[in-house]
Amino acid sequence: MRQIFLDTETTGLSPESGDRLVEVGCIEMVSRRLTGNNKHFYLNPERKNSEDAVRVHGLTDEFLADKPVFAAIADELMEYLAGAEVVIHNAAFDVGFLNAELKRLGRPLFAETVGSIKDSLAMAREMFPGKSNSLDALCKRLEVDNSNRTLHGALLDAGLLAEVYVRMTRGQDSLVIDAVESNDVGLKVVQIDLATFDLPITVVTDDEMAAHEAVLAELDKASGGKTQWRKLVA
Repeated sequence: MRQIFLDTETTGLSPESGDRLVEVGCIEMVSRRLTGNNKHFYLNPERKNSEDAVRVHGLTDEFLADKPVFAAIADELMEYLAGAEVVIHNAAFDVGFLNAELKRLGRPLFAETVGSIKDSLAMAREMFPGKSNSLDALCKRLEVDNSNRTLHGALLDAGLLAEVYVRMTRGQDSLVIDAVESNDVGLKVVQIDLATFDLPITVVTDDEMAAHEAVLAELDKASGGKTQWRKLVA
């Protein structure tokens, strides 16, 4: 499977109001291994940045003035993305900006070129209901080192997203997955007689049970009623 982890930076929050892309970063992974075949573009947005946006990404109008416009890199970017599964954190935001740029050029929309789009924010909300699921929060929760992220940067954030995604979907400690041949390791299964264990029994108080039910009710609410234990005890 070929996956591209994509992030963008922009002049503001609304492509409908004329905000534009200023940076696109892409990290390629094939069969869950980083390939090093990445793409990174700084872009001249042909308009001024908002002050709030510059505080987020640090890309000033002066820095972007001599960079290519989106039209100059559109062919290279979309050919690179063609047919891939593209993973984006809060995909609606980035895809909205990419679609706006493509519409200006009379080109097919983003989803019509790529293989599929996967929103890692939606995945995180399913896995961690009721918790903060920003990229920074996920890095902290999944022990991904983001100490270099003093400002947002499209290529840096795409790389962090790749690491976060791998840990969310497989739980391993590294992006490098070593294949283990089935005959390399012999496993010996030892049977344990559980009847020999003398387990303590703790009596739950009414107050503790009420507090527990309150927590379950909050999780039910946060997940939109998708919790499974209610179905099991029904």
